[in-house]
Amino acid sequence: MLLRLPTSVSEAQECMAEGAVPIGGATLVWATWQQDGFPEQAMSLRELPEANVIGREALGSAVVLNRIDGRVPEVLHRAASTVGTGAVRRTATVGGNLVGSTLRCLLPAALVLDARAVVLEADSVYETDLAEVLAKSHLLLSLRWREPIASSYHKSAGDAGGPPPLVVAAALHAADDGGTRLRVAVRDGYEVLTESTEGDAGPEEILDVLRRTVIGALHPTAWEAVRQQVTDLVPRPADS
Repeated sequence: MLLRLPTSVSEAQECMAEGAVPIGGATLVWATWQQDGFPEQAMSLRELPEANVIGREALGSAVVLNRIDGRVPEVLHRAASTVGTGAVRRTATVGGNLVGSTLRCLLPAALVLDARAVVLEADSVYETDLAEVLAKSHLLLSLRWREPIASSYHKSAGDAGGPPPLVVAAALHAADDGGTRLRVAVRDGYEVLTESTEGDAGPEEILDVLRRTVIGALHPTAWEAVRQQVTDLVPRPADS
């Protein structure tokens, strides 16, 4: 197998056009290749600058999880820091976690950031929503979002080999009308639910709104985690 390491978008597109199979850290596809056979050509984006950006409003798909630090919003930093073991985080990439994994540990954080996906194809680069990327397994180049006012993240303890642990992510954003909006995402099992509501009301009012959504219909343990995240993140209105 020939591994190609493009250093520009145009070179990466040339590799794709010539049939190179995109990989991340290969932690998820290696076993499949060992069983079904290795491709003639593979391509890694680890040398591509656009896939290695780390900042307050962008994160590249080739970034390995243990490189994700305080340069990104707290919700994304904490999500990455709780994925697997240290050995996993040194090899697993953002793109592999979001597109190649069934757990998609970074997905709740990306959803509450209202992140958009930058997709690389052989003849184009374009921006789209995460739903399309996950449904069609596009080659992810990077994520982009608007920096939130504040964000938070909770992951329950889980047993090795057991069901995916509960995850609750939340982020408070400045709205175009001058107010704020709160986005909440919950991973319960393999399902990820997300809701958005005005963030200018107090925590109790926001929780009342969320109670009337699919998130409010979750089991008591999940709802208590949501309640705690909203209460901690949303400031109480000043007394009039």
